[in-house]
Amino acid sequence: MSKLSARSAARTPRTASFVPVVQREVERLIGCGELHGGTRINESALALKLGMSRGPVREACRALQQLGLLRSELNRGFFVREISTKEAIDIYDVRAGLFATAGRLAAAIISAQQLLVLDELVSRMDEAIDALDIATFYPLNNEMHRQLIACSDNSKLIELFPTLEAELHLFRRRGLVLPGSMRASNDEHRSIVDALRHGDGGTAGRLMERHILAGKARFLRTLNDRSN
Repeated sequence: MSKLSARSAARTPRTASFVPVVQREVERLIGCGELHGGTRINESALALKLGMSRGPVREACRALQQLGLLRSELNRGFFVREISTKEAIDIYDVRAGLFATAGRLAAAIISAQQLLVLDELVSRMDEAIDALDIATFYPLNNEMHRQLIACSDNSKLIELFPTLEAELHLFRRRGLVLPGSMRASNDEHRSIVDALRHGDGGTAGRLMERHILAGKARFLRTLNDRSN
């Protein structure tokens, strides 16, 4: 192996480990409203902010493009994707069905360690709510959903759900800024975790489906508020 190849090979694991960090940061920036639909991703500035080279940033942007969160333009870079209201509503409906399935599956197999993780996320979101800190609440909310899907131990669900989550980042934040919405959302999380703790798949599935549909309802309220 040449010295150049050896150096490239040595960098690869480190670069790969940075990619999820960049992805989460882009999702956070969208969730807290710092990035909007149509905004160009400043790769150099993001790399500087995170203390890394542009390589992991570029790889993360490519991954987020595959998830549907970003789009690319030749010689211009990556931009936050914009989707229509109809697309958003359709995605909410699909997510509701998948979440219901995840709840039914997870209730039968969830471990004590997984329940501890979910309880901790609920507690941390309560703290963010008390501080009126949506910038902290939003990524915790995303992680809660990821963990709930992971608890299903269904590889296809785990593969599909991130794409549907990513496409809705711009819309989901709108609903959470409504008065009382973060508290209502986390109360729903707490009820879901209680159902999972008791191994009640039917209730867990219904609550998880209702949780997504409640998010859809909050999003639709923001549309009505903007039209009035």
